[in-house]
Amino acid sequence: MEVFIDFGMKLTSWNLERKNQLYLQIQEKYGDDMAAAAFALLLKGGVRFRGQTEWYREHNRKQFCVDLVDYQGVPLEAIDFSGSIISYDGLGSLVKLKALKQLDLSRCPNVDDWSLSRLHVFGDTLEELSLAGCPRVTERGLGCLHHLESLRRLDVADLSSVPNKGLVRILLEEMLPRCEVVGIRYDDDELALPLEPEAHRGQAEWPRGAARVQKTREIPA
Repeated sequence: MEVFIDFGMKLTSWNLERKNQLYLQIQEKYGDDMAAAAFALLLKGGVRFRGQTEWYREHNRKQFCVDLVDYQGVPLEAIDFSGSIISYDGLGSLVKLKALKQLDLSRCPNVDDWSLSRLHVFGDTLEELSLAGCPRVTERGLGCLHHLESLRRLDVADLSSVPNKGLVRILLEEMLPRCEVVGIRYDDDELALPLEPEAHRGQAEWPRGAARVQKTREIPA
């Protein structure tokens, strides 16, 4: 059994290395947006450029590659990585994008708090972000999102590693006042929050012993 596990890990590593090499080749020839789009399609994701209404998906990747030159210089505005193996390293393929507005990382098993620390570069452009169903994201990683000042919609449904969900929603809304936070209800906590004294109403605080949401892109050890 250990032999099969070791072989599977090596195969996964080889596949990622091969995809990274292809990314670098396309980046050199066509630019950052084209390279990021090709990388997303290799992970069976989807992309959408400025002016498009339909997504390019893995099933029409060949047609996309044929028309690749037609999109050179057109900003990439939306990427769907949902359910893929994208990780901290893979997100490095996006950091040079200048016009990314929508990013779907839902149900990505390798997206963690460190991965979210890479998103600060999209603070001026990103408007929609989905982290729904990411099992390794905690409240510490959500604290990194305070850099995303242009964010208008954030999906944080089904985050199994986030405790005190109702309180986390309150803190996210304070941290991102212009953003609609979906996927968490105020009453999702197992225990109802006590009523606040009127003098302190509206000032959400962590209960004693609970981890704070950190307003920094650095994740503490």
